[in-house]
Amino acid sequence: MSEEATAPIGSGSSPEAAARRKAVRASHAPKGLVIVNTGEGKGKTTAALGILLRAWGRNMRVGGVQFIKHEQARFGELRALERIGITLTPLGDGFTWTSRNLDETQARALHGWEIAKQQITSGNFDVFLLDEFTYVMHYGWLPATEVVEWLRANKPPMLHLIITGRYAPAELIEYADLVTEMREVKHPFRDQGIRAQPGIEY
Repeated sequence: MSEEATAPIGSGSSPEAAARRKAVRASHAPKGLVIVNTGEGKGKTTAALGILLRAWGRNMRVGGVQFIKHEQARFGELRALERIGITLTPLGDGFTWTSRNLDETQARALHGWEIAKQQITSGNFDVFLLDEFTYVMHYGWLPATEVVEWLRANKPPMLHLIITGRYAPAELIEYADLVTEMREVKHPFRDQGIRAQPGIEY
């Protein structure tokens, strides 16, 4: 029996076999993931912050931008991150459904995107969070196709990017590597009238 007949399957030395092995190795190689946390349920930002903390524990460089929360917000997560040296910058003017000037809200959001693009391409981060960024696209302030095209062209290959918020557009979902939809089953306010509490919601 010839050596070719007894060789293990997949051990061929032909250019085609070598190309297949290379493709398999490439498909399993680490890469910077695009992670989207969306849906109507609670926990989108909370889950993203957990990734930031885990990455920080691995000595990775982490940071982010918040698109809706007010720049003077002092939520618990911001206070905690400051203590360990993580910068998560709020650039919004508060929740949009209470905004008095939607033009100002839009301008702040677009300004936040320009800052985020600089940070993403800076080479200073291994994990970066765009918190509440889906709203910028949902409200029509920034086309989702434009965002995805920019990310495809400019996101560093090994940068992990996390995007949170309701109403994630289809274009973003298709582009992302990991998409989680938070679904509300019960909520203490709707079911029991219990209002948001420090340390849990903010």
